Amino acid sequence: MNIDKIMLRYGIIGRDPKLLLALSKAVQVAPTDLSILITGESGVGKDIFSRLIHDGSDRSAKKGRLVSVNCGAIPEGTIESELFGHVKGAFTGADKDRKGYFEEADGGTIFLDEVGELPLQIQVKLLRVLENGEIIPVGSSTSRKVDVRVVAATNVDLLAAIHSGRFREDLYYRLNQISINIPPLRERKDDIPLLFRKFSSDVAERYKMSPIFLSEDGKEYIMKYPWYGNVRELKNITEQIAVIEESRTITRAILQNYLNYVPEETLPALATGGQNSPISDRELLLKALTMGQMINEMRGEINDLRNAVSHLAASIPGGMVNNANLGSSEHLMSVASNHRQFGEQSMANADPLQFAGAQPPMEIRRPQFSDNVIDRQWPPDEEFQPSVIIDDEPLALEEREKCAIEKALKRHHGNRRLAAEELRISQRTLYRKLNEYGLQ
Repeated sequence: MNIDKIMLRYGIIGRDPKLLLALSKAVQVAPTDLSILITGESGVGKDIFSRLIHDGSDRSAKKGRLVSVNCGAIPEGTIESELFGHVKGAFTGADKDRKGYFEEADGGTIFLDEVGELPLQIQVKLLRVLENGEIIPVGSSTSRKVDVRVVAATNVDLLAAIHSGRFREDLYYRLNQISINIPPLRERKDDIPLLFRKFSSDVAERYKMSPIFLSEDGKEYIMKYPWYGNVRELKNITEQIAVIEESRTITRAILQNYLNYVPEETLPALATGGQNSPISDRELLLKALTMGQMINEMRGEINDLRNAVSHLAASIPGGMVNNANLGSSEHLMSVASNHRQFGEQSMANADPLQFAGAQPPMEIRRPQFSDNVIDRQWPPDEEFQPSVIIDDEPLALEEREKCAIEKALKRHHGNRRLAAEELRISQRTLYRKLNEYGLQ
């Protein structure tokens, strides 16, 4: 089938080479029975590709169904029953046999969206289906044959998930017989104005109003915006502007009321592992938190050193430095040793802000000197008075994670999807953390 006709049929807009490559691959593999893994960020249109693949297969021609399942939206306790069904009496409330999604899709295609969110025990059962075409309903000891083609999709880096033990390597290679990657919208900058025009025309036709158009500065602005929500976000923003704004010419100033653009050069860079050593997003977060603790400890050491220097400087009468006045070297070493021991005990409680050029938090007691400074002999056991250090116990990892989630939600005004994207975790994981920390 011609690519242009396919794009018209499924409402796909764009001429980006990466998008056309993904479409071409989907058309080529659709007539086969190979398992397909579709990768891409949330909102790029992975569900559209699943329909395209099913419609181009022999299964569709034979009236087989396409069953779509959002694996991330099903509670962990019921996902096995939802996928593979159950028999009567399998658990409380199971008053009759029930088919699962795989039996419903028998003879057709099942689309497993967010497959990276599947629990490990369910991944084992899914692998059995892919290898043998067999399912075992919950509460049954008898397997059942199903003829189902699997199309899976994920916005998670599965290789990193394998490295961290969250995804089975054998399942990954079984799903990934054919891989199709859909590029994010920010990598298809020239397609953004085309999509804006399409969504504008659709909403104008639906609500019987004049379509909206972009000015030159508005066009430049939306092409620079990162669009982390991809096509879905662009569609929502276009519909909002078309309905709310009276002006039909959309300028940069109008767009700024709807988009909070941060230039890409000011965004933090993401560290990545080598090709053979992928690093998961959670590992990056843990490394960042560990680095923060190390920085706090270094600040504590600097604070201790500053106090030691302040004490020694305060001990010099009138700013004069004289070997006769400083006392014996043994005395100085004793002072430094006492301070080092004190610093090791208090380092973990050091105030990270105290070292940054602040005055000592308590007055250092200076020894009293006679008029004849040169003849003054210092007491060999002059007491060392350390400055007061504010107790700031480093937060536990759970508290830091909770704090990071609260800040992300606050920055996005409670929008969980945007908060999850900023934290680079799935929405399902975010919901679980909100319940775990009582942040509902």
